[in-house]
Order: sequence, then structure tokens, then C-alpha cells
Amino acid sequence: MARALQVNNGIRRVDLTDVRLASSETARGINRDIVLQLIRAHQPVSRADLARLSGLQRSTVSQIIEQLIKEHWVREGALAHLPRGRHPTMLALNDDLVVLAADIHPRQVTVAMIDLNGRLLAKSTLPLGSDPAKSVASMVECMRRLRGNHANKSLEGIGISLPGRVDLETQRLIFAPNLDWPSYDVKRVIERAMGLPVAMENAATSCLMSELWFGRMDGIRDAVLITVSEGIGTGLLVNGQLVSGQSGMAGEFGHISIDPAGPRCGCELNGCWETFASCSAALRYYSEFAPKAKTITFHELLRLAEADSPAAIQALEKQATYIGRGLRMVTAALAPELILIDGDVTSAWSRFAPIIEKELRELTLGGKPPRLQTTHEGEVARLRGAAALLLHRHPKYSDA
Repeated sequence: MARALQVNNGIRRVDLTDVRLASSETARGINRDIVLQLIRAHQPVSRADLARLSGLQRSTVSQIIEQLIKEHWVREGALAHLPRGRHPTMLALNDDLVVLAADIHPRQVTVAMIDLNGRLLAKSTLPLGSDPAKSVASMVECMRRLRGNHANKSLEGIGISLPGRVDLETQRLIFAPNLDWPSYDVKRVIERAMGLPVAMENAATSCLMSELWFGRMDGIRDAVLITVSEGIGTGLLVNGQLVSGQSGMAGEFGHISIDPAGPRCGCELNGCWETFASCSAALRYYSEFAPKAKTITFHELLRLAEADSPAAIQALEKQATYIGRGLRMVTAALAPELILIDGDVTSAWSRFAPIIEKELRELTLGGKPPRLQTTHEGEVARLRGAAALLLHRHPKYSDA
């Protein structure tokens, strides 16, 4: 089919540089995703209700359902008791179908098993070193252990959330300055070791996919998800489509310099947004405000702020100010309707939100500032995001 762009007067412009004929297989894939999402949102639900909600013919819905049942994505449940007529069989996602999810940070990785409804069945956190081969071997051992502990579940595959960018064609990690791993084919090694398909994605994009899959962004067409951890990551939803850009590098706002005289960044530039707004930056501020204090973690910094430590409060307020100021780049470039924040800062959102919102209001160029919200899942967001990579295994198409 031809890629089409919607313009204000309702006319679609066909991009003749990217013309693909719409096949019956393409249409089936689109319809399958629609039905699967409707089951997720309305379960338990009948075939008749799915036809009504989707606008598809009942025969089409029935064919899709039979395929989803055959693939173990959907299961039939009890009969619905209606006042009159036939008693339809209700449908729901099959919670015996699970995925393994790995959330990689620069110093640790969390591996978990998650079902189609986003329920966390088990998780384990491991230290992570600078040698990718040893680190991946530890991850594989943990995955095998989780699989063995849940042998009654049907394992669909493995999703990996990374603090960097994955090339869409090679599926290799090509940019992860905070992880600092040499070139290593993570996907191939884990696939061979586990005998399962592996999907990898930047943490912010995978978190955004999780928000989409689990239905908390219905009706939102333009949104940005910002992960605030050791660095700053960004996932983009533009006109209803996830945007990756060339080599999967779209949205690296964290590595745009906002002060050339600022601290050296892991990407080898000076004064990038993440050197001012990340959790690592907050710890640096704390060491400046309390030079005699011992080295602490970000969670310890949050606890000190709750205990009314002036230096900790100052450090977090400075971080929040720079998060808000950096969002000017995001709003000026993309004008999103919604900005979602994920990461450890969300556990102290009552402290961060007023400062970030003030900066966002004052720095918006025109019109209304975007709505600012946290992700719904706290520390589990990136794990569910990694799981969502497998749930989104079927490509999304434009509505051309």
C-alpha cells in the first residue's frame, strides 16, 4: 500500500517514494491487531460484541478468533447468560501465555516473567559488569531458571529494554554511552541460548509501547515518554505512530547540548540535557551541596529529602528544574499533547511535579502546554515495556 499523510483539509498525500500494494495478508494483520486490542480492553467479551466494536463482519471476527485461539493468544471461557437468545462464549487473553522481559541498566539487569495481561509472575535482579559476554551469560542462566519454575506456562519469547538505541535493520545496540559495552550481538547470543525469538528496544520506546498495549493512551495521537534514570531517554508517538527514525536514533533529546560549557557527557559532548537532568546529575548536585557527605544512591537521596536534608532537597529541586527546562526542546520540536515521565523520580512526584510543570508552562512557545503525567507502573514500567515488544510483534500499518 502507499504510505499516506493526513493534512488539514482531509486530503491524503501519497508518498510515491514508498509505495506498497495493500495485500490481503496486510489487511488480515491489521484486523488481527484490532481484534486483539479490543479483547485486551473489553475482556471477557463475545464475538458479537467484537464485531460491533470493530465494525468487522462477524465471519471475519470468527476467523481471526479461531487463529488467535490456535496461536494460544486467546482462550474461550464461560457462557454469557443473556435474557434471551443464544448464550455466547466469552473470550479473554490467555494468561498462560507469557514472555520473559529483561530491563538492562548500566549496573544491573532485572529479568522477569510477565503474562499477556501485564501481571508480573516472577522477577530477579542481577549485577551487571562491563563484559557483555559474562553479563548476557548471567541473564540467560536467570531466564532458564524462571522458565523452569513456570514450566506449565507457554513462553512466547524474550523482550529486552536497553539504555540505548538499537539499529532496526541489524538489531544490534549501536548507541549506549551509559552502558559502555563494546560491540556485542546480544540478540543473537540469547536467541541461540534460549531457542526463543528476542526483541530489543530503547527503554523509553518500550515503555511507550507498554502504555499503548495496556490501554492507558486510547485516543492520544501525539505523546512523548521520558525516562529519567542514569541518563535521559525519549520515546515518540507522532500522529498515532511510534517513530524510530534512521537507524532507530530518533528522539535522543538527552544528548542535545543545552550548555557547551557544561559537564562532559558519556556521548563525548559537553553539557547534554542528561548531564543536568538525570539521576546521576542529582547525585552530583548533592555532592556539591554536601561535599563532606558519603557517596549515596539516588534512592538514598530521595530518603534524605524526605528526612528534610537541605542538601538533598536542593539537589532534587535543581534536577527537577532542568527536567522542565529540557522539555522546552521536546515541546518546541514535537508539540505533544501528553508528556509521560518514567523512572525513579516518579516515586517522589509530589516534589518534582510542581517545579517541572512551572518550567513547562513558562517555556511553552504558544498554545496550551502538554499534559504532564507519570507512567502508571513505577519501577515495573520498563519490564512491562520489554514484554510489550513481544506483544507488538505484528507490524503496525498506516491507515492508507
